[in-house]
Amino acid sequence: MQRSAAERSAPASAGGPASVRIGVDLGGTKTEVVCLDASGAQRLRRRLPTPRGDYDATVALIVEMVRDAQRACGIGSVGIGIPGTISALTGLVKNANSTWLNGRPLGRDLESALRQPVRVANDANCFAVSEAADGAGAGARTVFGVILGTGVGGGLVVDGRVLTGANGIAGEWGHNPLPWPQADETPGRECYCGRRGCIETWLSGPAFARDAGLDEALERYVDRLARGLATVINLFDPEVIVLGGGLSNIEALYQRVPSRWGRYVFSDSVRTELWRNRHGDSSGVLGAARLWDDAPA
Repeated sequence: MQRSAAERSAPASAGGPASVRIGVDLGGTKTEVVCLDASGAQRLRRRLPTPRGDYDATVALIVEMVRDAQRACGIGSVGIGIPGTISALTGLVKNANSTWLNGRPLGRDLESALRQPVRVANDANCFAVSEAADGAGAGARTVFGVILGTGVGGGLVVDGRVLTGANGIAGEWGHNPLPWPQADETPGRECYCGRRGCIETWLSGPAFARDAGLDEALERYVDRLARGLATVINLFDPEVIVLGGGLSNIEALYQRVPSRWGRYVFSDSVRTELWRNRHGDSSGVLGAARLWDDAPA
């Protein structure tokens, strides 16, 4: 999550835990806005198609949706979840699978248009924060939130706080190679990031749709997901993994993946639990609205 100069000098009325909180989830296919009041209740929720491939139209859509929320709910903090992150070096978007965002000053452009500070964070981090706070991971000290949708992302929450990392890429398991590849999985498919064989090219929604034969495709998907999450467990050892994104609706994953990942995890037993998200496909937007929760009143 990036904090701008405008944010650091902003008065408390621009954000803070007691204010109206507006969150936006910028997805590859849809963009959603939510407005939460001081008690956390939803006062407005709306979603519209994302203008794919058009940066200016994307900025205009976000601004329109935030202003609509402000007219309905009042002026408050604004948090944005994006399928990438803001570079601490340049202030530009990087690593977005919505590639028309990459290299663009999204945070600065939104602040300029809205005339107020905006916090921008990776959408998987927003999802993880939401599910750790009052979702499927509530009560767990360590939660790994997984997005299985247009892309494959992840966010790690420890004691209620998301870990962003020194480079702003903590949890980006989707751009590691598929572990323990089989003969027919090498060298792997090309990824938008310029490499081949990334986990995202095997576990995203489009990747699953490309695979042939429903039962056989699901079996392959289960094993690949088990392998990918096993490396997450080996690295982070979270208490709970929560799945989000369109593929999280496949009920078979919650029984079959944990029964498979034990053969890949470096332990004699695996106590990590795999859960479906509690807030549905709006978990990310709820997490975006929470990006100001640590702001001073």
